[in-house]
Amino acid sequence: MNLEKEIKKLAEKYFSEIVDIRQYLHKYPELSFNEIKTSEFIASKLSELDIPFKKGYAKNGILAQIEGNNPESRTIALRADMDALPVNEENDIDYKSHNNGVMHACGHDVHMASMLGTVKILNELKDYFEGTILVVFQPAEEKLPGGAKLMLDEGIFDEKKPDIIIAQHVFPDMNTGSVGFREGMYMASADEIYITVKGKGGHAAMPKKITNTVLVASEIIVELHKEINSDKNIIPTILNFGKVIAQGATNVIPNEVNIEGTFRTMNEEWRADTHNRITNIAEYIAKKSNATCIVDIKKGYPFLINDIEVTKNAKLLAKEFLGNKKVEELDIRMTAEDFAFFSQKYPSTFYRLGTASGENFINTLHSSKFNIDENALRVGMGTMAYIAMNI
Repeated sequence: MNLEKEIKKLAEKYFSEIVDIRQYLHKYPELSFNEIKTSEFIASKLSELDIPFKKGYAKNGILAQIEGNNPESRTIALRADMDALPVNEENDIDYKSHNNGVMHACGHDVHMASMLGTVKILNELKDYFEGTILVVFQPAEEKLPGGAKLMLDEGIFDEKKPDIIIAQHVFPDMNTGSVGFREGMYMASADEIYITVKGKGGHAAMPKKITNTVLVASEIIVELHKEINSDKNIIPTILNFGKVIAQGATNVIPNEVNIEGTFRTMNEEWRADTHNRITNIAEYIAKKSNATCIVDIKKGYPFLINDIEVTKNAKLLAKEFLGNKKVEELDIRMTAEDFAFFSQKYPSTFYRLGTASGENFINTLHSSKFNIDENALRVGMGTMAYIAMNI
Protein backbone atom coordinates (compact mmCIF):
# COMPACT_ATOMS: atom_id res chain seq x y z
CA MET A 1 0.00 0.00 0.00
CA ASN A 2 1.14 3.55 -0.77
CA LEU A 3 0.37 5.03 2.64
CA GLU A 4 0.68 8.64 1.53
CA LYS A 5 -1.85 8.20 -1.28
CA GLU A 6 -4.22 6.20 0.91
CA ILE A 7 -4.24 8.83 3.67
CA LYS A 8 -4.87 11.61 1.14
CA LYS A 9 -7.68 9.54 -0.36
CA LEU A 10 -9.27 9.06 3.07
CA ALA A 11 -8.82 12.74 3.96
CA GLU A 12 -10.74 13.60 0.81
CA LYS A 13 -13.38 10.97 1.61
CA TYR A 14 -14.02 12.42 5.06
CA PHE A 15 -13.50 16.08 4.17
CA SER A 16 -17.16 17.09 3.84
CA GLU A 17 -18.07 15.38 7.13
CA ILE A 18 -15.17 17.02 8.96
CA VAL A 19 -16.16 20.45 7.61
CA ASP A 20 -19.68 19.85 8.98
CA ILE A 21 -18.21 18.86 12.34
CA ARG A 22 -16.01 21.95 12.43
CA GLN A 23 -18.96 24.21 11.65
CA TYR A 24 -21.11 22.55 14.31
CA LEU A 25 -18.38 23.01 16.93
CA HIS A 26 -17.88 26.61 15.80
CA LYS A 27 -21.59 27.26 16.17
CA TYR A 28 -21.73 25.98 19.75
CA PRO A 29 -18.52 27.08 21.51
CA GLU A 30 -18.01 26.65 25.26
CA LEU A 31 -15.61 28.38 27.63
CA SER A 32 -12.77 26.79 29.58
CA PHE A 33 -13.89 24.14 32.11
CA ASN A 34 -17.43 24.32 30.68
CA GLU A 35 -16.95 22.21 27.54
CA ILE A 36 -19.78 19.88 28.57
CA LYS A 37 -21.72 19.58 25.30
CA THR A 38 -18.49 19.70 23.31
CA SER A 39 -17.20 16.72 25.26
CA GLU A 40 -20.48 14.84 24.78
CA PHE A 41 -20.34 15.51 21.03
CA ILE A 42 -16.76 14.20 20.71
CA ALA A 43 -17.64 11.15 22.80
CA SER A 44 -20.57 10.41 20.49
CA LYS A 45 -18.29 10.52 17.43
CA LEU A 46 -15.79 8.17 19.07
CA SER A 47 -18.61 5.80 20.04
CA GLU A 48 -19.81 5.71 16.42
CA LEU A 49 -16.36 4.37 15.50
CA ASP A 50 -16.26 1.88 18.40
CA ILE A 51 -13.06 3.55 19.64
CA PRO A 52 -12.52 3.03 23.39
CA PHE A 53 -12.16 6.18 25.47
CA LYS A 54 -12.31 7.55 29.00
CA LYS A 55 -14.01 10.82 29.96
CA GLY A 56 -13.73 13.23 32.85
CA TYR A 57 -10.08 14.32 32.85
CA ALA A 58 -9.95 17.95 34.05
CA LYS A 59 -13.77 17.77 34.10
CA ASN A 60 -14.45 17.48 30.37
CA GLY A 61 -11.33 15.95 28.83
CA ILE A 62 -11.25 12.69 26.87
CA LEU A 63 -8.53 10.10 26.25
CA ALA A 64 -9.16 7.73 23.32
CA GLN A 65 -7.01 4.81 22.22
CA ILE A 66 -6.39 3.21 18.82
CA GLU A 67 -4.31 0.04 18.73
CA GLY A 68 -2.29 -0.98 15.71
CA ASN A 69 -0.06 -4.02 15.35
CA ASN A 70 2.07 -4.89 18.42
CA PRO A 71 0.26 -2.36 20.65
CA GLU A 72 2.97 -2.45 23.31
CA SER A 73 5.80 -1.64 20.93
CA ARG A 74 5.40 2.15 21.09
CA THR A 75 2.90 4.80 22.14
CA ILE A 76 2.25 8.04 20.29
CA ALA A 77 -0.09 10.65 21.80
CA LEU A 78 -1.96 13.29 19.79
CA ARG A 79 -3.61 16.32 21.40
CA ALA A 80 -6.39 18.72 20.41
CA ASP A 81 -7.74 21.47 22.68
CA MET A 82 -11.46 22.09 23.12
CA ASP A 83 -12.29 25.43 24.74
CA ALA A 84 -13.42 28.72 23.22
CA LEU A 85 -12.83 32.36 24.20
CA PRO A 86 -15.01 35.10 25.73
CA VAL A 87 -15.21 36.94 22.39
CA ASN A 88 -18.34 38.18 20.61
CA GLU A 89 -18.12 36.91 17.03
CA GLU A 90 -18.47 39.46 14.22
CA ASN A 91 -18.27 37.10 11.23
CA ASP A 92 -21.26 37.02 8.88
CA ILE A 93 -21.39 33.25 8.29
CA ASP A 94 -24.05 30.54 8.46
CA TYR A 95 -22.26 28.83 11.33
CA LYS A 96 -21.67 31.96 13.43
CA SER A 97 -21.56 31.31 17.17
CA HIS A 98 -24.98 30.80 18.73
CA ASN A 99 -23.57 31.39 22.21
CA ASN A 100 -23.49 35.13 22.74
CA GLY A 101 -20.08 36.41 23.85
CA VAL A 102 -18.36 33.07 23.25
CA MET A 103 -16.38 32.22 20.11
CA HIS A 104 -13.85 29.75 18.77
CA ALA A 105 -11.49 32.63 18.02
CA CYS A 106 -8.35 30.53 18.48
CA GLY A 107 -9.23 27.67 16.16
CA HIS A 108 -9.88 24.96 18.72
CA ASP A 109 -12.94 23.95 16.69
CA VAL A 110 -10.52 23.27 13.83
CA HIS A 111 -8.22 21.29 16.10
CA MET A 112 -11.05 19.04 17.31
CA ALA A 113 -12.56 18.50 13.88
CA SER A 114 -9.20 17.83 12.28
CA MET A 115 -8.36 15.40 15.08
CA LEU A 116 -11.62 13.52 14.56
CA GLY A 117 -10.66 13.25 10.88
CA THR A 118 -7.26 11.92 11.90
CA VAL A 119 -8.97 9.42 14.22
CA LYS A 120 -11.16 8.16 11.38
CA ILE A 121 -8.12 7.71 9.14
CA LEU A 122 -6.06 5.96 11.82
CA ASN A 123 -8.93 3.70 12.78
CA GLU A 124 -9.37 2.63 9.16
CA LEU A 125 -5.62 2.02 8.72
CA LYS A 126 -4.84 0.46 12.12
CA ASP A 127 -3.53 -2.70 10.45
CA TYR A 128 -0.80 -0.61 8.82
CA PHE A 129 0.97 0.94 11.81
CA GLU A 130 2.82 -0.35 14.85
CA GLY A 131 1.97 0.45 18.44
CA THR A 132 -0.78 2.41 20.16
CA ILE A 133 -2.00 5.92 19.40
CA LEU A 134 -3.55 7.87 22.26
CA VAL A 135 -5.81 10.77 21.37
CA VAL A 136 -6.21 13.57 23.92
CA PHE A 137 -9.11 16.01 23.68
CA GLN A 138 -8.05 18.61 26.23
CA PRO A 139 -10.23 21.22 27.94
CA ALA A 140 -9.24 24.63 29.29
CA GLU A 141 -6.18 25.55 27.26
CA GLU A 142 -7.11 29.21 27.57
CA LYS A 143 -7.43 29.48 31.36
CA LEU A 144 -5.04 28.95 34.26
CA PRO A 145 -3.95 26.55 35.58
CA GLY A 146 -4.45 24.96 32.14
CA GLY A 147 -6.18 21.73 31.23
CA ALA A 148 -2.89 20.09 30.21
CA LYS A 149 -1.49 20.49 33.73
CA LEU A 150 -4.66 19.16 35.33
CA MET A 151 -4.79 16.14 33.00
CA LEU A 152 -1.19 15.29 33.88
CA ASP A 153 -1.87 15.81 37.59
CA GLU A 154 -4.84 13.44 37.31
CA GLY A 155 -2.63 10.75 35.78
CA ILE A 156 -3.93 10.68 32.23
CA PHE A 157 -0.84 8.74 31.11
CA ASP A 158 -0.44 6.54 34.20
CA GLU A 159 -1.59 3.39 32.39
CA LYS A 160 0.26 4.09 29.15
CA LYS A 161 3.03 6.65 28.86
CA PRO A 162 3.63 8.22 25.45
CA ASP A 163 7.02 7.98 23.79
CA ILE A 164 6.08 11.12 21.83
CA ILE A 165 3.24 13.63 22.00
CA ILE A 166 2.20 15.79 19.02
CA ALA A 167 -0.13 18.78 18.54
CA GLN A 168 -0.96 21.10 15.67
CA HIS A 169 -2.35 24.64 15.87
CA VAL A 170 -3.95 26.87 13.27
CA PHE A 171 -1.78 29.69 11.90
CA PRO A 172 -3.37 32.56 9.92
CA ASP A 173 0.10 33.87 8.97
CA MET A 174 0.58 30.84 6.69
CA ASN A 175 -1.35 29.79 3.61
CA THR A 176 -3.52 26.70 3.50
CA GLY A 177 -1.59 23.68 2.28
CA SER A 178 1.50 24.46 4.35
CA VAL A 179 2.65 23.55 7.85
CA GLY A 180 5.45 24.99 9.97
CA PHE A 181 7.94 23.59 12.47
CA ARG A 182 10.57 24.88 14.86
CA GLU A 183 13.11 22.76 16.74
CA GLY A 184 13.91 23.61 20.35
CA MET A 185 12.51 26.70 22.10
CA TYR A 186 9.29 27.79 20.45
CA MET A 187 6.82 29.52 22.80
CA ALA A 188 7.28 31.43 26.04
CA SER A 189 6.27 30.77 29.61
CA ALA A 190 3.59 33.18 30.85
CA ASP A 191 3.22 34.57 34.38
CA GLU A 192 0.86 37.23 35.68
CA ILE A 193 2.44 40.00 37.78
CA TYR A 194 0.37 41.91 40.35
CA ILE A 195 2.03 44.71 42.34
CA THR A 196 0.27 46.78 45.00
CA VAL A 197 1.95 49.97 46.24
CA LYS A 198 0.62 51.39 49.52
CA GLY A 199 1.34 54.61 51.37
CA LYS A 200 -0.18 57.66 52.99
CA GLY A 201 -2.11 59.47 50.29
CA GLY A 202 -3.51 62.94 50.44
CA HIS A 203 -3.41 66.37 48.83
CA ALA A 204 -1.13 66.48 45.80
CA ALA A 205 -0.08 70.02 46.73
CA MET A 206 1.37 68.85 50.07
CA PRO A 207 4.15 66.43 48.98
CA LYS A 208 5.94 66.49 52.36
CA LYS A 209 2.86 65.16 54.15
CA ILE A 210 2.14 62.24 51.82
CA THR A 211 3.71 59.27 50.11
CA ASN A 212 3.45 59.69 46.38
CA THR A 213 2.24 56.18 45.57
CA VAL A 214 1.70 57.08 41.92
CA LEU A 215 5.29 58.18 41.52
CA VAL A 216 6.55 55.08 43.33
CA ALA A 217 4.47 52.84 41.07
CA SER A 218 5.84 54.68 38.02
CA GLU A 219 9.42 54.23 39.21
CA ILE A 220 8.80 50.52 39.73
CA ILE A 221 7.43 50.13 36.19
CA VAL A 222 10.32 52.02 34.61
CA GLU A 223 13.03 50.26 36.62
CA LEU A 224 11.60 46.78 36.10
CA HIS A 225 11.23 47.42 32.39
CA LYS A 226 14.83 48.58 32.15
CA GLU A 227 16.29 45.75 34.23
CA ILE A 228 14.25 42.75 33.08
CA ASN A 229 13.99 43.66 29.39
CA SER A 230 17.68 44.47 29.15
CA ASP A 231 19.42 43.89 25.81
CA LYS A 232 22.07 42.02 27.82
CA ASN A 233 19.69 39.10 28.30
CA ILE A 234 20.57 36.26 25.94
CA ILE A 235 17.33 34.45 26.84
CA PRO A 236 14.20 35.80 25.09
CA THR A 237 12.38 37.81 27.76
CA ILE A 238 9.45 40.22 27.95
CA LEU A 239 8.05 42.06 30.97
CA ASN A 240 5.22 44.50 30.23
CA PHE A 241 2.54 46.17 32.33
CA GLY A 242 -0.85 46.71 30.74
CA LYS A 243 -2.95 47.90 33.68
CA VAL A 244 -2.36 50.62 36.28
CA ILE A 245 -5.11 51.67 38.70
CA ALA A 246 -4.58 54.81 40.77
CA GLN A 247 -7.97 55.99 41.98
CA GLY A 248 -7.01 59.49 42.97
CA ALA A 249 -7.82 62.76 41.24
CA THR A 250 -6.02 65.71 39.69
CA ASN A 251 -5.08 66.89 43.16
CA VAL A 252 -5.40 63.67 45.17
CA ILE A 253 -2.72 61.02 45.59
CA PRO A 254 -4.37 57.68 46.46
CA ASN A 255 -3.35 55.46 49.35
CA GLU A 256 -2.93 52.55 46.95
CA VAL A 257 -1.87 51.94 43.36
CA ASN A 258 -2.29 48.60 41.61
CA ILE A 259 -0.12 47.46 38.69
CA GLU A 260 -0.77 44.36 36.55
CA GLY A 261 1.47 42.88 33.89
CA THR A 262 2.84 39.83 32.14
CA PHE A 263 6.27 38.19 32.29
CA ARG A 264 7.37 35.79 29.55
CA THR A 265 10.61 33.94 28.91
CA MET A 266 12.11 30.67 27.65
CA ASN A 267 14.20 29.26 30.46
CA GLU A 268 12.79 27.87 33.70
CA GLU A 269 15.83 28.75 35.88
CA TRP A 270 15.92 32.31 34.55
CA ARG A 271 12.16 32.49 35.05
CA ALA A 272 12.44 31.61 38.75
CA ASP A 273 15.38 33.96 39.25
CA THR A 274 13.51 36.81 37.58
CA HIS A 275 10.50 36.31 39.83
CA ASN A 276 12.83 37.05 42.77
CA ARG A 277 14.36 40.03 40.99
CA ILE A 278 10.95 41.55 40.27
CA THR A 279 9.99 41.24 43.93
CA ASN A 280 13.30 42.60 45.25
CA ILE A 281 13.40 45.59 42.89
CA ALA A 282 9.78 46.59 43.56
CA GLU A 283 10.17 46.28 47.34
CA TYR A 284 13.44 48.26 47.33
CA ILE A 285 11.96 51.16 45.35
CA ALA A 286 8.89 51.27 47.61
CA LYS A 287 10.91 51.14 50.81
CA LYS A 288 13.24 54.02 49.90
CA SER A 289 10.15 56.19 49.32
CA ASN A 290 8.48 55.21 52.62
CA ALA A 291 5.90 53.09 50.84
CA THR A 292 5.12 49.41 51.14
CA CYS A 293 4.83 47.00 48.26
CA ILE A 294 3.11 43.64 47.82
CA VAL A 295 4.18 41.53 44.84
CA ASP A 296 1.98 38.61 43.79
CA ILE A 297 3.25 36.48 40.89
CA LYS A 298 0.77 33.96 39.55
CA LYS A 299 2.80 31.29 37.81
CA GLY A 300 1.31 30.28 34.50
CA TYR A 301 2.38 27.95 31.71
CA PRO A 302 6.03 26.91 31.30
CA PHE A 303 7.87 27.56 28.05
CA LEU A 304 7.18 25.20 25.17
CA ILE A 305 10.14 23.25 23.84
CA ASN A 306 9.99 21.09 20.73
CA ASP A 307 12.21 18.04 21.04
CA ILE A 308 14.88 18.41 18.37
CA GLU A 309 14.93 14.82 17.08
CA VAL A 310 11.15 14.37 17.23
CA THR A 311 10.61 17.67 15.42
CA LYS A 312 13.23 16.87 12.76
CA ASN A 313 11.54 13.53 12.09
CA ALA A 314 8.05 15.07 12.03
CA LYS A 315 9.25 17.77 9.63
CA LEU A 316 10.77 15.18 7.28
CA LEU A 317 7.51 13.22 7.30
CA ALA A 318 5.53 16.38 6.59
CA LYS A 319 7.79 17.03 3.60
CA GLU A 320 7.18 13.48 2.35
CA PHE A 321 3.43 13.99 2.67
CA LEU A 322 3.06 17.58 1.46
CA GLY A 323 6.25 18.31 -0.48
CA ASN A 324 9.31 20.32 0.56
CA LYS A 325 7.86 23.69 -0.44
CA LYS A 326 4.87 23.22 1.83
CA VAL A 327 6.91 22.88 5.05
CA GLU A 328 8.15 26.12 6.58
CA GLU A 329 10.51 27.13 9.40
CA LEU A 330 8.90 29.06 12.25
CA ASP A 331 10.24 31.90 14.38
CA ILE A 332 10.03 31.79 18.17
CA ARG A 333 6.87 33.30 19.67
CA MET A 334 6.43 35.07 22.99
CA THR A 335 2.81 33.94 23.16
CA ALA A 336 2.07 31.00 25.46
CA GLU A 337 0.40 27.61 25.12
CA ASP A 338 -0.40 25.06 27.82
CA PHE A 339 0.78 22.19 25.60
CA ALA A 340 4.07 23.30 27.17
CA PHE A 341 3.20 21.18 30.22
CA PHE A 342 3.27 18.11 27.97
CA SER A 343 6.44 19.27 26.23
CA GLN A 344 8.25 19.65 29.55
CA LYS A 345 7.49 16.03 30.43
CA TYR A 346 7.54 14.05 27.16
CA PRO A 347 9.43 14.36 23.84
CA SER A 348 7.06 16.57 21.88
CA THR A 349 6.45 18.59 18.77
CA PHE A 350 3.94 21.39 18.40
CA TYR A 351 3.59 22.54 14.80
CA ARG A 352 1.48 25.02 12.86
CA LEU A 353 -1.24 24.49 10.26
CA GLY A 354 -1.68 27.19 7.61
CA THR A 355 -5.25 28.48 7.36
CA ALA A 356 -5.04 31.59 5.13
CA SER A 357 -5.98 31.84 1.47
CA GLY A 358 -4.20 34.73 -0.20
CA GLU A 359 -5.60 37.87 1.43
CA ASN A 360 -8.48 35.96 3.00
CA PHE A 361 -8.69 34.42 6.48
CA ILE A 362 -5.73 36.42 7.79
CA ASN A 363 -7.34 37.91 10.90
CA THR A 364 -5.25 37.22 13.96
CA LEU A 365 -5.99 34.59 16.56
CA HIS A 366 -8.34 35.80 19.31
CA SER A 367 -9.91 38.26 16.86
CA SER A 368 -13.70 38.58 16.68
CA LYS A 369 -13.36 38.04 12.91
CA PHE A 370 -11.03 35.04 13.00
CA ASN A 371 -11.96 32.31 10.52
CA ILE A 372 -10.17 29.76 8.33
CA ASP A 373 -10.00 28.44 4.81
CA GLU A 374 -11.62 25.09 5.52
CA ASN A 375 -9.46 23.35 2.93
CA ALA A 376 -6.89 23.37 5.73
CA LEU A 377 -8.85 20.53 7.34
CA ARG A 378 -7.71 18.13 4.58
CA VAL A 379 -4.10 19.03 5.32
CA GLY A 380 -4.60 18.94 9.09
CA MET A 381 -6.13 15.50 9.39
CA GLY A 382 -3.91 13.94 6.73
CA THR A 383 -0.60 15.34 7.96
CA MET A 384 -1.29 14.39 11.57
CA ALA A 385 -2.25 10.85 10.55
CA TYR A 386 0.84 10.41 8.36
CA ILE A 387 3.20 11.68 11.07
CA ALA A 388 1.56 9.57 13.80
CA MET A 389 1.78 6.39 11.75
CA ASN A 390 5.41 6.83 10.72
CA ILE A 391 7.27 8.75 13.39
